[in-house]
Amino acid sequence: MQDIEISGDMIRLGQLLKLAGAVDTGADVRPLLADGLVTVNGEVETRRGRQLHKGDVIALDGDPVRLV
Repeated sequence: MQDIEISGDMIRLGQLLKLAGAVDTGADVRPLLADGLVTVNGEVETRRGRQLHKGDVIALDGDPVRLV
């Protein structure tokens, strides 16, 4: 599992996916969410603006990252 460090208390899901290099633009996030490929703490997430906090585990197509 890869750790990704964030500077503040939270980050939005779309921003994290860009930071992690999973997508190039925010528009690229929507199809991934619509197809159910993104999970947050083991549950499918469909909201691009979902607030994520340190300790959350996000997986794109089964490849997890943890916020630290």
